[in-house]
Amino acid sequence: MEAAMRIVFDPAEQEALRADARELADHDPRIAYVLERLAGEGVDLDRVTSWEDLREDLGQPPLDDSAPASHVA
Repeated sequence: MEAAMRIVFDPAEQEALRADARELADHDPRIAYVLERLAGEGVDLDRVTSWEDLREDLGQPPLDDSAPASHVA
């Protein structure tokens, strides 16, 4: 059985993410929630979706070097 790949933040990074979450809680609670979850759980690399896959899922054409950069995340 293959071990799960996960990015885990060190205690100082966790505290910085949580401080940002507290600062954003009133203005953007969704981002605050994501930051808090990142601090506590890290990032499961087995569940990460590539930027190109996200674009395809949204029905957008693939980017190439000649295409203008999009500012949509």
